[in-house]
Amino acid sequence: MNEPDTRPLRTGFTTGACATAAAAAAAGALVTGEWVEPVEITLPRGQRVFFDLAERAAGPGWARAVVIKDAGDDPDVTHGAHVTVTVRRGVPGGGLRYLAGEGVGRITRPGLPLAVGEPAINPVPRAMIAAALGDLARARGIAADFEVEISIPGGEALAAKTWNPRLGILGGLSVLGTTGIVRPFSCAAWIASIHRGIDVARAAGLTHVAGATGATSERVAQAHFGLPGHAMLDMGDFAGGMLKYLARHPVARVSIAGGFGKLTKFAQGAMDLHSARSQVDFARLAELAAGLGGNRAEIAACNTASQALGLLGAPLACAVADQARARARALLGPASSAVDVLIVDREGRAVALADAAGARSP
Repeated sequence: MNEPDTRPLRTGFTTGACATAAAAAAAGALVTGEWVEPVEITLPRGQRVFFDLAERAAGPGWARAVVIKDAGDDPDVTHGAHVTVTVRRGVPGGGLRYLAGEGVGRITRPGLPLAVGEPAINPVPRAMIAAALGDLARARGIAADFEVEISIPGGEALAAKTWNPRLGILGGLSVLGTTGIVRPFSCAAWIASIHRGIDVARAAGLTHVAGATGATSERVAQAHFGLPGHAMLDMGDFAGGMLKYLARHPVARVSIAGGFGKLTKFAQGAMDLHSARSQVDFARLAELAAGLGGNRAEIAACNTASQALGLLGAPLACAVADQARARARALLGPASSAVDVLIVDREGRAVALADAAGARSP
């Protein structure tokens, strides 16, 4: 019998950290004519880390380095990507100029922390690269006037598996990272993408957004409310993360869609709806069902939320939708957003709606 693997999950490095290492190596070779490997950089929280180069090349006025991204044990779509940075001499007095090469996207919608038309190289990676190249320039007594082009071959295809197209980042991936470290199965990156989706929707002047727990409920909600793609937020299990941000950055109307089980957990107080982090309280669900004329003991003995829904049907779904809507309003606090809650079954049918006007229907 195999023993379970109890080793701790291995951390990795962000695309931004890999790009910084490649930029530092290439700039060093451009300025000194020598390659230093492994290349050492400083992460935003002060850690000194080292990277090996997978490839390196240089020519008149340019140098190029490649770092292969290691995301550790995180299921990151960019794990193994060849983060490629070409550094060239820049215009004297021009400072740093960032360019998007193959596989790196461009910003096409307002609301992100970069201007429309800019390469999707986020502020923290830019600051890391600027610090590394600034240190090099000061050590050599020269100005940090460089052109930094970042490429990720195959990045456009990888970006189709991310939220970039919905956020208006087209043509490739974003160069991301706030700490330089990828922590396996971290919620931070997902929640950050929800926040950026809200920023983009607000900047576009949208007055109605929707978050769904999965692809089926998203499809039903988008059709039901007639919303454009960039109004749909990738909420997933992070209802709390979405609503807390909307409380500080409100829109006029917010719709929440999901399966009966996940929205029951939300109605009962869960903020993270993942099955590993929250469970349906069947005793509480039985109390609710009893108030609707259901059999308390029968509901309390259920093994799954869908089993309970099958016993009492639309009345129970509507009651849960009402409770979930009240909880969402409480989380939004003083924000004046109207709220809808739509419950969708596994076949993609709307089974309950508590809408912004207070109406409820199966």
